[in-house]
Amino acid sequence: MTKAVVIGGSGYTGAELLRILSQHAEIEVVQVTAASNAGAAVTDLYPSLAGACDGVLYEDFSVDGVVDGVELAFVALPHGESQQHMGGLAERVAHVVDLGADFRLPAASYGEWYGEDHQAPALLTEFAYGLPELFRDEIRGFAHVANPGCYPTAAILALAPALARGLVEPTGLVVDATSGISGRGRSLSPASLFSEANETMAAYGLLDHRHTAEMEMALSAVAGQAAQVLFTPHVAPMTRGILATCYARPASAALTSEGLLDAYRDFYRGEPFVRVVGEPVPTKASAGANTVFVTPRYDARTGTVLVVAVEDNLVKGAAGQAVQNANLILGLPEETGLPTLGIMP
Repeated sequence: MTKAVVIGGSGYTGAELLRILSQHAEIEVVQVTAASNAGAAVTDLYPSLAGACDGVLYEDFSVDGVVDGVELAFVALPHGESQQHMGGLAERVAHVVDLGADFRLPAASYGEWYGEDHQAPALLTEFAYGLPELFRDEIRGFAHVANPGCYPTAAILALAPALARGLVEPTGLVVDATSGISGRGRSLSPASLFSEANETMAAYGLLDHRHTAEMEMALSAVAGQAAQVLFTPHVAPMTRGILATCYARPASAALTSEGLLDAYRDFYRGEPFVRVVGEPVPTKASAGANTVFVTPRYDARTGTVLVVAVEDNLVKGAAGQAVQNANLILGLPEETGLPTLGIMP
């Protein structure tokens, strides 16, 4: 049994980690930290975790305060924070899965897209980029993993098969994606108030959303040449879910929707957490599951490849994928402890 700490466990992602890990047969959470809620009971913030976290209190976080015997740390801190502690943490525990953005990008890209210098650039090469469906073999060779962002997970998995097979051009890629309100986190803000968020939709981060760099980095690796993405995120009045609608220019005129479906099914054959489906599904189909649904089409009239991907932003987009990555670096079966079926209605 691997002992683990969840650092930043009072946010929605942290709570989802605790829910999933409570059902994990090989990982035991022995410590949960949350500086803003230190001293509070986990079940006071999340009554849904009763029975799994009874008597567990949030602790203040310090590297020296990580309990002895912990081998695995899940870090769910806002961007910019984990890099301040990672040097000491990576020395203290054998494995780290960082769910924030700090170790996903090279230092130069991080500085360009986040507007500040990286504080621990020497550690960047110690982290694998943790999208298992594309980089599984590389992840297994690392001790630490940078968990992908929620939007990039959906967009990259939607476009990767077409790019890997040379079916579309790597430039001119367009990603329009919509997330549920939980993607904003648990902190109170005007945009998260019911009266502000209900019965409305909004686009944000036009032209310069930080997840663009992550999409371009991973898709360039898949394509074997530079990929270019125009990404526009939106927020919708739902709790969970991401729906990413992606567009690409075909590399030849010989495409058909049937051919794309065959290529996608072949590419993701045997993948436990990707479902290539003939018709698009609602976001609720993925709720609570570590599963992505992908639906490709070719529109001969406009000469456009269209791919729709659906996921739960808190599971495959965050906590579930973090556990999937932990399973890989621990040498466990990848599906261990992870839900694959969504909750409907």
